[in-house]
Amino acid sequence: MEFGSVLAMLLIGAIAGWLAGKVMKGRGFGVFGNIIVGVVGAFVAGLIFPALGFSVGGGVFASIFHATIGAVILLFIIGLMRKA
Repeated sequence: MEFGSVLAMLLIGAIAGWLAGKVMKGRGFGVFGNIIVGVVGAFVAGLIFPALGFSVGGGVFASIFHATIGAVILLFIIGLMRKA
């Protein structure tokens, strides 16, 4: 993986984590925690959604949308585990 692609993945994950924190109010981990969750959520969404046949297209905005959905799902699961 090239440095530019890693940097782009981190930037998109950071934006997605911030957006997921806004969507899931009360379930986040603060700004930096949500950024980390966004990066992990983007990675998870990149693995799971294509296997399920879910695609939102290409481009930066589609990648941010895709990663935000993954981060929201991840925040939801973490919130469920935190309550248990």
